[in-house]
Amino acid sequence: MLDKAYDPASVEQRIYARWEGEGAFRAGAGARPDGDNYCIVIPPPNVTGSLHMGHALNNTLQDILVRYKRMLGLNVLWQPGTDHAGIATQMVVERQLMERQQPDRRALGREEFVRRIWEWKEESGGTIVNQLRRLGASCDWSRERFTMDEGLSRAVLKVFVDLYREGLIYKDKR
Repeated sequence: MLDKAYDPASVEQRIYARWEGEGAFRAGAGARPDGDNYCIVIPPPNVTGSLHMGHALNNTLQDILVRYKRMLGLNVLWQPGTDHAGIATQMVVERQLMERQQPDRRALGREEFVRRIWEWKEESGGTIVNQLRRLGASCDWSRERFTMDEGLSRAVLKVFVDLYREGLIYKDKR
C-alpha cells in the first residue's frame, strides 16, 4: 500500500546508499575499455560553512556533466574535497578558545593550535559533505580530499619554493 504523502528522504537515502555501495560513482565505474577519461575537481567549498544556492547550482551542473559522460561510457572522476579556509577557520577556533576561556593561539603555540584546528575540522567538516550527498552528488567519495591533507600541503609547499627559487614569486612590502 502506498503512503498518502510522498516521503522523499526515506527513498533518497536508500537509493543513494545503494549507489554508493555498488560503487556507481567510483572512477571507472561502467566505463568502456576504450573510453576516454573525464575529470572534474570540485572547487572545494570552505569547511567552515554550509552550502548555499551558488554551491547547489554549481554542483548540480557538474553532476549533470559527469552523469552524462558516464552514460557515454567514459572513465569519469568527479573529485570531491573541502578547503581549509585558513583565516575563517582560525577565527572560528580562536573564538571557541575565547568562549571556553582557554589560552589563545599564541599561548598554545603553533603545534597545539594546529591540532585544535584539525580537531575542529573533524567535528564540523562533515556538514558540507553530507549536504552534497543529500543533493545526490555522484562524486567518488573514496577520493575525498582536504586542502591541508599531508600530500596536498607538501605539493603546494614544493611549488611555492620552486617558484620562489625561480624568481617568479617574491616577498616584499607594499
